[in-house]
Amino acid sequence: MIDLYTWTTPNGRKVSIFLEEAGLPYRVHPVDISKGDQFKPEYVAINPNSKIPAIVDEEGPEGRPLAVFESGAILIYLAEKTGRFLPQDARQRTVAMEWLMFQMAGVGPMFGQTHHFRRFAPEQIPYAIERYSKETARLYGVLDRRLGETEFLAGEYGIADMATYPWAARHEWQGVALDEFPNVRRWFDAISARPAVQRGMQVPKI
Repeated sequence: MIDLYTWTTPNGRKVSIFLEEAGLPYRVHPVDISKGDQFKPEYVAINPNSKIPAIVDEEGPEGRPLAVFESGAILIYLAEKTGRFLPQDARQRTVAMEWLMFQMAGVGPMFGQTHHFRRFAPEQIPYAIERYSKETARLYGVLDRRLGETEFLAGEYGIADMATYPWAARHEWQGVALDEFPNVRRWFDAISARPAVQRGMQVPKI
């Protein structure tokens, strides 16, 4: 059994999507970041960075429990545990890791800043809105070119897609019209139709 500590954010939903896709049994522990639950000592013991998500795998390596934090690390861990959604071939695996890191280093941080300054900042700062909105649009352009070459980010559906999709699901928050990026739109619609993704996007239920 896997214990999933999560909230209703794109980073959290990456992991619930994987768990649903792989059919792994898991328990959900909501961590309400709006109330500061991520700073409670019992959670910091699992994730020293006080962010979500995190997991505790009761059946970790050597049969001993293992806590894993950072969404990208969790996806890699689960992919290696199950042998699914991450290619074994060295070349294909490298491509999958490239696009996962693209999400971790680019899509997540930049889209997140766009969300903040467009929706949540206590005052409107035009410079910040323009800066992050432009970078978000540029990253959508990178995704669109890639998805014009291949069906999914790493060729076959896998953890790079699971990591990126929940961020694209908030394109309206980013002021982005997906119809301006037709290859992203095609990819987004295909993933949206997957039943496991639909279930994963509803975790946690609050």
